[in-house]
Amino acid sequence: MRPVLPTTLRHAVLRRAQPRGARFASTSTEAAQQKAKDTLGNAAQSAGKAWEGAVKFLGPVGEKAASLLGAYRQPFFYNLAVTREIVKQIYRAEGLSPPSLSTIQTAYKTIWDSVTNVAYLRQIAGNGDLARVGVYALEAYGIFK
Repeated sequence: MRPVLPTTLRHAVLRRAQPRGARFASTSTEAAQQKAKDTLGNAAQSAGKAWEGAVKFLGPVGEKAASLLGAYRQPFFYNLAVTREIVKQIYRAEGLSPPSLSTIQTAYKTIWDSVTNVAYLRQIAGNGDLARVGVYALEAYGIFK
């Protein structure tokens, strides 16, 4: 059987085992949260100004679009601002960069060569890949619309 430590000795040992600096770690977290709230507030405000400018620029069509959003306008722009800030943080953290012009030209040239090649079109129609290519084309159209 193992010996039982007296309660006061056990508490003293446990107190020493706890790290001292971790107790006040929430102060920096609170500051970061406040900074994030301020940034999002500013982003939402600028998005609202941009929306008003777009409504004014588009005239009656813009007013109709604004009226369609109704009460969802503020949450919509808040979520848009949050998404933009998250994407910006990921973009910076990952060290991402847009593709070069030569990469884009190569991709479009490959696609164009495939579409204009009759033998390629016969091949994908024959083995059933035409539906898959059609779905990919619709997805690309939806993304870049």
